[in-house]
Amino acid sequence: MRITRIRDAVAPIPSPMRNAVISFDKMTISVLAIETDVVRNGKPVIGLGFCSNGRYAQSGVIRERLAPRILEADPKTLTTADGDNFDPFAIWRAMMSNEKPGGHGERAFAAGGIDMAIWDIVAKIEGKPLWRLLSERFNGGKYDERVLVYSGGGYYYPGKEREGLQDEMRKARDLGYRLLKMKIGGASLADDLKRIEWVIEIAGGGANVAVDANGNLGLDAALAYARAMEPYGLSWFEEPVDPLDYRAHAVICDASDVPIATGENLFSVQDFRNLLRHGGMRPHRDWIQPDPSLCYGLTETLRILDDADRMGWSRRRCVPHGGHQLGLNMAAGLQLGGSESYPGVFQPYGGFADSIPIIEGYTTLHDSPGIGMELRSKMMDGLTKRLELPLSRV
Repeated sequence: MRITRIRDAVAPIPSPMRNAVISFDKMTISVLAIETDVVRNGKPVIGLGFCSNGRYAQSGVIRERLAPRILEADPKTLTTADGDNFDPFAIWRAMMSNEKPGGHGERAFAAGGIDMAIWDIVAKIEGKPLWRLLSERFNGGKYDERVLVYSGGGYYYPGKEREGLQDEMRKARDLGYRLLKMKIGGASLADDLKRIEWVIEIAGGGANVAVDANGNLGLDAALAYARAMEPYGLSWFEEPVDPLDYRAHAVICDASDVPIATGENLFSVQDFRNLLRHGGMRPHRDWIQPDPSLCYGLTETLRILDDADRMGWSRRRCVPHGGHQLGLNMAAGLQLGGSESYPGVFQPYGGFADSIPIIEGYTTLHDSPGIGMELRSKMMDGLTKRLELPLSRV
């Protein structure tokens, strides 16, 4: 049993909008296919993965460091003790060998894309959906039959602010979403409060709205936002300040009852450990949001969840960032608090199975082996073309 080839390519996911910090008109991701000599249903098993949105493609790190280490390793060191399947933790250690600790940046995204494809392989070899495999291995066989999902979006629309924002929110509502997230921090506080009220009109109440400043606010501004938003009863205030400014998070949590959410821009178990130690985050009120395809993969995210558990956090207070099938499988199999979704942007790599609808804010589970990438037809067309995959892919 061996990994025979690792392919990667750069895929564009441009979107004509901005948040409080960056525009997305030149955004790219890395997409990957990992081939094995394992055969299922007469075809070799191929694992698929990609780095999540919000960062950029990582071809150099993948091709020059991480992928060669996996391919050069003794195949016997990459499998389980009985040799019946690959061991994601062993493969993770192989690709991260000869890497210094700290500096959790670009390489975390490259590793996350590879790790996604490895877990896809492992679940396919077992003939199970990834959510079921995670349930059996890490959650005592328990899982959620339906998962709360929320729509990420609510961007700025220069020249048609109210019309553009409310139209976007209506479309998400029409697709079945009930919890709607919007961007703030890219305009004045007064203008953003108006925008929040416009979204509340569509959502039917503040509890159905979350706001995201993308770490763009200073502490004083974030405190002013938190105090001004308290009467709305919002679901959460995401990334109010720089994600690594743990002291600022602690001050905000101490000064306001607004739930705080953060974590998509923390890329290691060490980063999350420091957040939960020093960020003043409240396990009964706040939310952590790792993106498994940005923070060294599902393998590292499992370590993050274990650390959070030891520090008094329920898995229900974790909601993965990224809006992709990997986060959804995690939410179902590990019984997390839900999963993000991007119904209108970062296509075709955001979103869930084509044939499974969102109903009253929830989605149900797929039953195909692996992550379920093949259930996204437009995404698979893009992966097949960019990675030169065989049409009879697994």
